Amino acid sequence: MAKARQIVKRRKAVTNIRKITKTMQLIATARYQQAFQRATATKPYTQKITKLVEELSAAAAGQVDHPLLKENPDAPKDVLLVLTSNRGLCGGYNAGVVRKALAHLDIETDRQNELHVVGKKGIAYFKFIKRPISQAITTIDDRPRFDQVEPLATEFMRRFEAGEIRSVNVAYMRFISTGRQVPEVMRLLPLSSDTVGAADATAAASGPEVQYEFSPEPKELLKVLLPQTVKVRLYQCFTDMAVSEQVARMVAMKAATDAAGDMIKNLSRQFNRARQSQITMELLDIVGCAEALK
Repeated sequence: MAKARQIVKRRKAVTNIRKITKTMQLIATARYQQAFQRATATKPYTQKITKLVEELSAAAAGQVDHPLLKENPDAPKDVLLVLTSNRGLCGGYNAGVVRKALAHLDIETDRQNELHVVGKKGIAYFKFIKRPISQAITTIDDRPRFDQVEPLATEFMRRFEAGEIRSVNVAYMRFISTGRQVPEVMRLLPLSSDTVGAADATAAASGPEVQYEFSPEPKELLKVLLPQTVKVRLYQCFTDMAVSEQVARMVAMKAATDAAGDMIKNLSRQFNRARQSQITMELLDIVGCAEALK
């Protein structure tokens, strides 16, 4: 009977775990809906402003002399911003982003890379492998706000314009659809025609170009729009990160819930066999005693 009791205790423990994972799955689903709405709400604005900057750049070709469009070949180092989560239990989400970041760092071995990490999981991993971190950010959670991201983009632009850094890259999980999220490294600075147009694949959709009449001149507009483009693109990375994290957690918790359900069924079968074996042994004892009394 001891074995049956152990199975009962284990089944009860697995049942409690299943309740927890099911609850976490429901919470992740609710948060996914909110994060998805934020990401999809900001994406049209990001696409439109990047498309506008492309057209303004083409209209002001040879006239624009903005620091954010210039290369800094003599700058001593590059900056890599890695976006991870503060919480775990989200499958291979953080591992995918970290692997992509490490692959980028391995390619850029000829340059000194300054590492900025968002999220406790990424910070813990880079500390574990003894990779120095210039800035560790844990105040931005899975519901990022623009006022949290804007100071970060402003500081990167200030250092880039001062010639302190050669480039700024962002390693994050790009959200394409609910069934597909891809880790990638996006170049944030310097801005160019290819990086401005890479905010989203749909931003480059073919269509008739709009003819603008500019007032003030395109180069004056770009002085305002270029910094705003950097801020918006970085914020879009954070919103993609948030919705991708919730998708990964939702999938991971559903898999854990299903696995716990299968384990409960298996333990129930084991308990039934153990209980049946115990009943058989008790019957044999009764029959044996009856035969002995004859």
